[in-house]
Amino acid sequence: MTDVAHIAEFVRSRRGASAPLIVGVTGAVAAGKSTLAAELKAAIEAWAERPIVEIVATDGFLFPNAVLEAQGLLNRKGFPETYDVEGMRAALSAIRQGPADFPAYSHALYDIDPALARRIDPPDVLIVEGLGLHLGAAALGLDALIYLDADEAHIEAWFEARFIEFWRAAEADPGSFYARFRSLSEAQTRDVAGQVWRAINLPNLREHIVKARDIADVLVSKGADHAILVVAVRDAAQA
Repeated sequence: MTDVAHIAEFVRSRRGASAPLIVGVTGAVAAGKSTLAAELKAAIEAWAERPIVEIVATDGFLFPNAVLEAQGLLNRKGFPETYDVEGMRAALSAIRQGPADFPAYSHALYDIDPALARRIDPPDVLIVEGLGLHLGAAALGLDALIYLDADEAHIEAWFEARFIEFWRAAEADPGSFYARFRSLSEAQTRDVAGQVWRAINLPNLREHIVKARDIADVLVSKGADHAILVVAVRDAAQA
């Protein structure tokens, strides 16, 4: 059984009589949450009963840039106070009763994009991936929480690589947030990424995000090459 299949079997064990089962996937910025969520979705959809699985990102519940800027929080994007936690709770509660609306975020725009918002019918399994889940499953109305863990140095390297990927893509997309860095050399852009990591993402990881590691139902540890090294499922009696 693959590591992702192991996680999927844990998800199966949490299924009850009613749907949807809501599973959170969290961890540091650039830790691979979206990738794991997509792989988990595919593994669950491969079950014999062919369940319907949807993925939503917590980024959609970030307050818009205009709101963050007015409150002096734009440079703290991703910290707990920049999320509409009540809006997230409401959407997760609503989808247990019927169709629910989920806002969406564009990394290229670096802001909420109303055009990407989705109205989702209740699936069999809903995977919620992103930051803002450190409050824990019970506080957010999740049925289970998965934490994606890795060495800080590895995560920093992944963050820098993703920043450079967005920077390169912005060459053909002048509307991208990252277009403002196109006048810089790649080395200078890597320096900017490092500054962002040290000033924003690393403090957020240490002060807030990592709190989910000790309360998660499943701890997924990754190596430098993004390969999963260990999948540890907590004893339900200890959760």
